[in-house]
Amino acid sequence: MAKPANCISETEARTLYNNWDNRATLINNNLAPDVRDVIFSVEELEAYLKYVKENHVGMSKQGIRIYFAAYNNAQSTKATVFLAPTNGTSANAPNNYAIEALNKGQGGWPPNIY
Repeated sequence: MAKPANCISETEARTLYNNWDNRATLINNNLAPDVRDVIFSVEELEAYLKYVKENHVGMSKQGIRIYFAAYNNAQSTKATVFLAPTNGTSANAPNNYAIEALNKGQGGWPPNIY
């Protein structure tokens, strides 16, 4: 399989991570230390993409939007992400609320440095 068009180099990934690191410092200093990454297994992602593809009705192109989020319960107040299906792939494509979002990835603790 050919490399997907939107892959970025390690150098570009480190630059983006370092940009986020500046924000993370503000969060750590003003709130509390927090996670900086969330990991899902390849199998989890493949299963979710299959679920979205099989349950998507209507639009021929579906997308996945990744939201930054945070827990607020007895188990955790840390950051997380969730993946939400969309009807279309434009930046403002509407969410497809008929299909459940994916969460429950694992946040690296202590934070993993890229």
